[in-house]
Amino acid sequence: MYIIQNEQLEIVVAAKGAELQKIYNKETGLDYLWSGDPAFWGKHSPVLFPIVGTLKDGSYLYNNQTYHLSRHGFARDLEFTVIHQSEAAISFSLQQTAATLEQYPFYFELRIHYRVKENRLHIQYEVLNQDEKTLWFSIGAHPAFKVPLVKGTSFEDYVLCFNEFENTGRYPLTDDGLLAEDPQIFLQNTDELPLKKSLFYEDALVFKTLQSSSIKLESPKTENGLTVDFKGFPYMGIWSARDADFVCIEPWLGITDSVTTSGKLEEKEGILSLAPGETFTADWAIMTW
Repeated sequence: MYIIQNEQLEIVVAAKGAELQKIYNKETGLDYLWSGDPAFWGKHSPVLFPIVGTLKDGSYLYNNQTYHLSRHGFARDLEFTVIHQSEAAISFSLQQTAATLEQYPFYFELRIHYRVKENRLHIQYEVLNQDEKTLWFSIGAHPAFKVPLVKGTSFEDYVLCFNEFENTGRYPLTDDGLLAEDPQIFLQNTDELPLKKSLFYEDALVFKTLQSSSIKLESPKTENGLTVDFKGFPYMGIWSARDADFVCIEPWLGITDSVTTSGKLEEKEGILSLAPGETFTADWAIMTW
């Protein structure tokens, strides 16, 4: 485990998946990340790469060849290398291996940078195309936050607050984890989503057209809460395991396959492309109080 910190925050990150393990605010005395209880969901904050979500039939087509990738890709299950560390920042790197090339035929480097400043954790994803051909990829965040955050409150005491009023539907997921074609009416002229565990009995809430660039988790029963800033991320997933005490706020650059997908990697909804030698970056942040 690796630790970065300042006067307000202590952050713990594992080399496996370069995954956050702890976001501890020294002033509030709270750890805002989910415990990772395997009885519900054994992860804390996996990085989703090189796909987000599920592939139709678990496969995709590239250059007339079929490849197989499990849900959310392989980065979350692989060991990253630390390439930089200071008291308040750390950077991890992952590159292709013989095993990844069998699933994903591209030469790449994925760097994940964590940095603390005051009460904010800044996260940057950096993707480098080290191949001689176009790199096709998606990337996303999957942080799980404790709900309730403080003793004496319950899951249902908390609300997700959007920084813009929303009029948008959610896209249902099939039993196979694929997106239905048509959205269901969901958020109607509101900037709040009150939490209740039954919201997630039919899997994640998936949004394509949010106007907001930040979501706040808060409760009228406590002064403590957090904000996830995700400007530039076009897709959002909100999820919890059935009856678990956490909620995931997931900024995505990419999205799970729809039921009508062609299966071709270049035609996948939300897929990003990167020319040989080029670098892509995306930034998001978590603020705690």
